[in-house]
Order: sequence, then C-alpha cells, then structure tokens
Amino acid sequence: MKPIGKYILISPIKEELETSSGLLLSAEDASEFRYKRATVASSGTEVSAIKAGDTIYYDSRAGYTMLIKNEQYSVIRETDVVVVE
Repeated sequence: MKPIGKYILISPIKEELETSSGLLLSAEDASEFRYKRATVASSGTEVSAIKAGDTIYYDSRAGYTMLIKNEQYSVIRETDVVVVE
C-alpha cells in the first residue's frame, strides 16, 4: 500500500507518559498534549524527507483513522509532521 501525494500512513505509538518526578500521567492528561509519536508505515509519492520506519512527532489533531487489512492506521499530511527522529 502506498499513499498518494503528500500523505503519510502512520501507526500511532501508545506510550505511558511520566513526569520528571516519576508520576505516570493518565490517558486523559496525555490526550491534552498537542503532539504525538508514531511510526511511519509508508510515505506518499511526493514525500522525500520521511520514509517508512521513521519515528515522527505529529499534530494530534491532524488526519483521520482508517482500517487496512484489519489493522488501524492514521493518514496525515507531510505538513503535520514536526519532528523526525
């Protein structure tokens, strides 16, 4: 499967978030963060800086979720990516 244009197919990473003092944040608190981590499953035909396997941070309000071959993915635009690890 290959996204078209400037779209990126990602698999969001579910993380336990911890404060610097060691407290674990609830899912509700974690959902308030603007950016989330994901692994890139496939990048679009016009995306050159991001490739499959990269870990990225993206705007949590971006894109939409879809089911492909019984697996859940999100589709975002290249412009929604803020950091590539």
